[in-house]
Amino acid sequence: MNRLRVLHAIHDFLPRHLAGSEIYAYELARALSRKHDVWMLAAEYDLAANHGQIRWRRHEDVAVVEVVNNWEFRGFDETYASPRLNRQIEHVLHAVRPDVVHVHNLLNLSFDLPALAHARGARVVATLHDYTLVCPSGGQRIHRADRHVCDTIDVERCARCFGESPFGAQLAVGRTAARVRGRPLLRAADAVRRRLPVVARAAARYTPGVRLEPDDIRARLAYAQHVFRTVDLFVAPSATLAREFVRLGVPPSRIEVSENGSAVGPDLAPRPERSRVAVGFVGSIVWHKGVHVLIEAARRLRGDFDVRIFGDPCVAPDYTRDLERMAEGLPVRFEGAFDRATAAAVYRGIDVLVVPSLWPENAPLVLQEASLHGVAVVAARVGGIPEFVTDGVNGLLYDATSANELAAALQRLIDDPPLRASLAAVARPVKSIVQDAEDWERRYHRVLQGQVGPLSVSV
Repeated sequence: MNRLRVLHAIHDFLPRHLAGSEIYAYELARALSRKHDVWMLAAEYDLAANHGQIRWRRHEDVAVVEVVNNWEFRGFDETYASPRLNRQIEHVLHAVRPDVVHVHNLLNLSFDLPALAHARGARVVATLHDYTLVCPSGGQRIHRADRHVCDTIDVERCARCFGESPFGAQLAVGRTAARVRGRPLLRAADAVRRRLPVVARAAARYTPGVRLEPDDIRARLAYAQHVFRTVDLFVAPSATLAREFVRLGVPPSRIEVSENGSAVGPDLAPRPERSRVAVGFVGSIVWHKGVHVLIEAARRLRGDFDVRIFGDPCVAPDYTRDLERMAEGLPVRFEGAFDRATAAAVYRGIDVLVVPSLWPENAPLVLQEASLHGVAVVAARVGGIPEFVTDGVNGLLYDATSANELAAALQRLIDDPPLRASLAAVARPVKSIVQDAEDWERRYHRVLQGQVGPLSVSV
């Protein structure tokens, strides 16, 4: 196959941002770079830099083009289609001259990016990681303030949710950033360099709130159709996500289902023997990941067990503090964030992985990693998870909102070591990142040869 120029696009990137989609995008770009010229376009929030500034850097062996997005927007519509960011993205496209743009997430970038790429002769593909295209408050389809999971899109709820979310605070800060730049609040934010929600909540106390109307959400949803028309091919890692995006307007002929690859190989090292069953959570410590349900379940458990929670406590510090209060008196340890290089040690340190997600998960990276490391899984029956976990075969499933059901599943595994071992032994096949890169190479060449339906492109 011919050597290609490929530009990946994602809402934020390593090393500051370390979640599943960022890890996958990095590993895929790294695998593709063995045969092709690859760049990563990402946004970054940095109050020490000018809004719209373009920075070039490397993360290990991947070239990164970073566009500073401090959300200095006049209105909500610019959060997804900013003339300023569009101009900067055009500069990047001119410099990189990609044959293919591979979108992972357009949050913090622009819904116009696919059309801008087409205008320069590139083809566009996209991996669907979440619901960002139709959910302006982060893509999980949850209302944080109400702790509500959105099975359907209710524009009135969405309008209220955005204003109450860290994104609403972020927009409020951005509106006044030019006037307050250099004042103590923002200087402190730069120095501390904490994650965005912390900065936004602190700064929002000094700025007017953001109020949206349902029509603002309707306009964004209509603009998402523009993205659906200008992406040549979507790939969803789960059939559940694919069906939902077809329902939302993606043409069925432009969407495929294919599991994401993993850069992690099978862990063949013998697992340590423990006197206490180690139950673990690995991921982002945020409400929609359901860690509180795990702690509620732990209160109901009997026997010798520990709960180990691995994740950065600074992503949602208020939520983490609530969890710590809930866990008082329980054998629960908050282990903090960990480097990807130590992931194998993390999984060797647990006997059961719990995936207690409340939002309609797509294809959690941790399910692949648990399988590769021989760890039994207990997971919520939501989103695409049941496509990866077969109840009673390679894991146990439970109702996502029921701490009682989760406790019952965990108690079975605490009381029955042979069951725990048998579930862990059923290793679900995991596609390697090398195989995934080869699959994507074939897709890139397909779209470059025009093997997709007709496009309607306009900006």
